[in-house]
Amino acid sequence: MRMAWHGLVQRLRLLRVAEAGTAAVEFALILPIMLLVYIGSVEASAVISMDRRVQSVAGTLGDLVARADTNISAATLADYFRAAGGIMTPYPADGLGQVVTQLEVDDDGTATVVWSRQYVDGDYGVGTDYLPGDTYELAEAMQTIAAGNFLIVAEATNTYLPMYGFAFDQPIRLYRENFFMPRFGGSISVN
Repeated sequence: MRMAWHGLVQRLRLLRVAEAGTAAVEFALILPIMLLVYIGSVEASAVISMDRRVQSVAGTLGDLVARADTNISAATLADYFRAAGGIMTPYPADGLGQVVTQLEVDDDGTATVVWSRQYVDGDYGVGTDYLPGDTYELAEAMQTIAAGNFLIVAEATNTYLPMYGFAFDQPIRLYRENFFMPRFGGSISVN
């Protein structure tokens, strides 16, 4: 019995000293977590980058329209939409929606739609959610700033489709909205 006990103790000592497979086991345990963090960070950085581009599209579009003196032609506005879509590079501009709307803000802060145009998937048109005469909800701070003036609202929307689908498996809708006062004051008409 004593021999068996002594043999068991020897084997336990050898087990304590043997570290050859420890690193491999630790690596196998941590690898799935490391891959998930890596792929998740790649996905998150791509979403953030695409969101910044959607923000730039809305900002550029609104700024270009707000620079018009008193009128802007429909052809020029369509060119602005197409040019702003180029900002999405290297991401696809398929599904990029752009809407530009002019509001008239009363002295009390009530915003009314004057006109609205959109550009979705290469189609330029009038068919937006905003009809002339409709009221438009503005934040209180924006009501105060724009009271008694006209306001250009530029919106851009796009959908991010995950590359791998491990960290994010659903399409993410990106939406940005920018406000601009017409540079020359007064209304800008579209003809």
